[in-house]
This record gives sequence, C-alpha cells and structure tokens, in this order.
Amino acid sequence: MLREKKLLPIGTEFFDKLRKNNCYYADKTRLIAELLNSHADVTLFTRPRRFGKTLAMTTIKSFFEIGTDPSLFEGLAISRERELCERHMGKYPVIFVTLKDIEGNDFRTACRMAANKISQEASRFDFLRTSPALTEKQKEQYEKLCSWDMDTDVLAGSLGNLCYFLEKHYGQKVILLIDEYDVPLQKAFYAGYYDEMVQLIRSMFAQALKTNDSLERAVLTGCLRISKESIFTGMNNLQVFTVADSAFSDCFGFTDAEVRDLMDYYDLTGSYESAKEWYDGYRFGEKEIYCPWDMVNYIYDLLFNPLDTPRNFWANSSSNDAVREFVRRMDAGSARRELQVLADGGTVKKRIHQELTYREMYTTVENLWSLLYMTGYLTSAGKPDEDGIPLTIPNREIRAIFADQIMELFREETRNDGESLKQLCGAFAAGDAAGVEKAFGGYLRRAISIRDTSVRKVRKENFYHGILMGLLAYKADWIVTSNRESGDGYSDILVEAEDGSLGIVIEVKYAEDGDLESAAQAALAQIETRRYDETFMDDGIEKVLKFGIACYKKRCRVELADG
Repeated sequence: MLREKKLLPIGTEFFDKLRKNNCYYADKTRLIAELLNSHADVTLFTRPRRFGKTLAMTTIKSFFEIGTDPSLFEGLAISRERELCERHMGKYPVIFVTLKDIEGNDFRTACRMAANKISQEASRFDFLRTSPALTEKQKEQYEKLCSWDMDTDVLAGSLGNLCYFLEKHYGQKVILLIDEYDVPLQKAFYAGYYDEMVQLIRSMFAQALKTNDSLERAVLTGCLRISKESIFTGMNNLQVFTVADSAFSDCFGFTDAEVRDLMDYYDLTGSYESAKEWYDGYRFGEKEIYCPWDMVNYIYDLLFNPLDTPRNFWANSSSNDAVREFVRRMDAGSARRELQVLADGGTVKKRIHQELTYREMYTTVENLWSLLYMTGYLTSAGKPDEDGIPLTIPNREIRAIFADQIMELFREETRNDGESLKQLCGAFAAGDAAGVEKAFGGYLRRAISIRDTSVRKVRKENFYHGILMGLLAYKADWIVTSNRESGDGYSDILVEAEDGSLGIVIEVKYAEDGDLESAAQAALAQIETRRYDETFMDDGIEKVLKFGIACYKKRCRVELADG
C-alpha cells in the first residue's frame, strides 16, 4: 500500500528534484503569480527557519529559468495562469545563490566560502567563456567569477557582474534569487567580524540590487529583516513581507487544510490532533500555519510506527540561542512574571521592532521580544493595536524548548544555593514533612514553571517530578533513580543512601482541583498499594521513609507515611 504513495520529501529542498522523484508536494506555486503581480523590483520574504524558504526559491528558479521543463508545473496552481506562463515561464536567465552555509571563525574564511558558493553558480554558465556577446576583457572578468579564490573587490561585484554578462549573452534581463541572505551576518556577529561582513554584503547588494540595469527582478529570503541602514542603504525598490503581513501569508509553511490533506493521503488522520497540538499555532498575517519541517518528519515517523508520539524536530536544527539569552534576562520580577504567563499558555503584549541589526538584537530585553517573534519562538495571538502585538508560545514543541532552557537556568540557580538544598535534603532524611514542604515550596515560588495546562495531568506532574530530581541530585552520596520498577509498578523517585542506611520513596501528584491534602494522601496510598518500598526491603534497608507530595501551581503539600 505504501509503495503506491508518493515519497515524503525528507531533506529535499529543490523543486525540480521533488517533482521528478514523485515526492509529495503541497502546491505553493500561487506564490509565483502573486510575485509577478506585486511589480516589486526586489522582494524580501522573512520567515523562521524550516518553513520552506529554500523550496520556494527553487520553485521560482524552475519556473523562470530558460530551458525549464514545463511538465514540472502540470496540474499545479500556476499552470492555470495561462497568460503569466506564456509570458514568463522559461524566459529568463536565473542566478540562484544560497548563503545559508557561509560561516567561518574569521572574515577571510567566510569570504572564501562565499566566493566558493558564487563561483559554483557562475560556473553553471560555462557558455559565457566563449560567448560572442562578451568582449575578451569581459570573458576574463567572468573567469574570475568562477574562481573560489576571488578577492573581496571581485566578490563584492560578483552578482552584479554575472547579471550583466548573462543579459549581454541572452539579450534578456536576469532573475536574481538570494536565499538566507542574513546567515553570513549572524555567523559574523557571533564570531566577531560583523562590521567587515556588513560592509561586504552592503556592497554586494548595492551593485546587484540597487544599481543593476541588468536586473529584471530579485527575490531574497531570510529569518530577519535587517535594518535598511545596515544592509539595504538607499534601496527604494525593496518590498518586504514578514510574518506580520497578510500578503503571501500562506505561501510558506502548511495551512490546516494542507495538513489534513497530507495526513489523509498517508492514512494517518488519527494522529491529526497530536500534530496540531505540537506543530500548529503559528500566525502569519491572518493565517494559521504549521511548521512543514516538523510535519514531514512526524509523518515519516508515523509511517514506520503509527503509534509513534510527536518529537521536537525544530529544537535539534538550531542552537536556540535566542531563547537561552531571553530566559537568562528574565531575572526581574515583572519580566519573570511575563515569562510565567507565556509558559502557562497565556499572552503578553509587546511592541515589535522588525528592523534591527544583529548588534542591537541582544542589547535589550525589548529587542529580544522582537527577535523571538521574528524567528518563530513566539507568534501573534491576535491583531496588533497601539500598545503592541499579543504574543504567545505557538505550540508544545516550542514550549518544550522554553522548558529546557528554563530548567537549565533553574538548575544553575539551585547549584548556587547550597544552604537551601542542604535544608531540603536534610528534611527528607529526617522524615520532616513540614520542612520538606517549606523548602520545596520556596523553590516552586521562585521557579518559572512549564506545566502545559492544556495536556494530561501526568505531563503536569512531570514538571514537579523533574524539579525534585534536580534538587535531590545535590546530595553526592545519594543514589537517586526515577520511574524505577519496584513492587507492583514504577515508583516516581527512589533515593538510597550510599551506605545503605536509608531509603526514601517519593510519589508526586498534581492536584487538578487544588485539593492538595487529598492528592498527597492519594500519593501515599499508591506507595502502599503498589509496594514501592519492596526494593529497599529486599536490599535489607531497614529505615524507609515514604513521602506523598501534591503540587498545584506554586503550592505543594507533603505528607509522610506513618511508621
């Protein structure tokens, strides 16, 4: 049955390859018609990573490029735009350059990588070496563009010159596509050569986009809308479409209808709600959007195991530096409360500044809010007004990224709080339920919790379980295990003193109705009925303490079993 289905486009970013290999394709070719109807000389699309920017660019390339295969577009939306197809399909020389891999520990290395990318693209047009339309001097200049060792002056003018040579050869102006234009700037900022890279990119873009008579139109993609003063100086022919704009809003990512079609095609509609909970929630303009990278990978997992649970695919594809820095800045009371509101699934209204330089992005918490919005860690939860945009964490996948960073910060803070940790562990060892409750409650009041209010109780319990595990790890001479088989089930937490003198059983419950006492007693009853202390008895440990702990938001109740 599966053999009859189209292939999933895992890792396939090239439109022609995707179509020729009979891969599943959510039709986004309407983007081409909208692009042609916009009449902008230079268009910049900003979207978070993994939302199909490169696939969109290669789709544009396949449509416009001289010698294209028209059958690639058969049955797709753009094929119904007959006049546009007749006028534009296969009519232009196209230059396509992706800058996503341009990085290096120093400026020289980054320049060589950029030169290598451009030389590879220039070498595609090998016919220019013998073109009768070019002078000998121009052919010499073209040869320099094919060298990965070109100097910075040649590199700065490379795209503009390549456009000029192609127009002379074909007698037709050029389509220029620059994918992930801001990646070299990001890498340069972290590596310490930002000013040099800004100057290079500014010069390249000025010659290729601003003063280029050989240009028909240009399209750029990136994650961020870098300030015009930084890169696009004096460029009045630039039109920008961001995640806040309604135009082109559903041309990147999957709509809900596309996700339903995708899951229906692979007979996986039973997993739709899980997919929506984990990967939906982005709002581009007025449209609700899923992350396509996540959806394709999730479908791939389900085809091998229909009972597979969703995973965090997005987190593993980047360093998540923006979230890490944001969480570390949330030390003030009001800011920490705002982060707690987000963690609880709520919204925070903020003014968004979309035109920032990389140098500005980490200078203030206000700029970090903007960075998180533009890069997809936060999304709009409604229409903006004079006070700003209501922001929220889009889905469970992104909430998990915040949770990881929050827990890491919490662990760092607790490691520096040895006296409180000593009191907590001492209260556990002494069987002092009131002391445990006081110490643990103090940590809960200071912690930013990710309880995920929309999910089952067991997942809320995992948050408190995780905090306790981290706190108890303070005692170097304690062996702390989680979900270990014991008696007739799996206990939440078992603690054993290294010398065998003490065993501690802890069961954690979330009091959904706020009745902490009843939940704590239920936790103790579970310890008794499932005989979680049996593993200690078998090991000859005579002193065993059994704690039932109930939690609700920032409060807890701790009960100790008699005897």
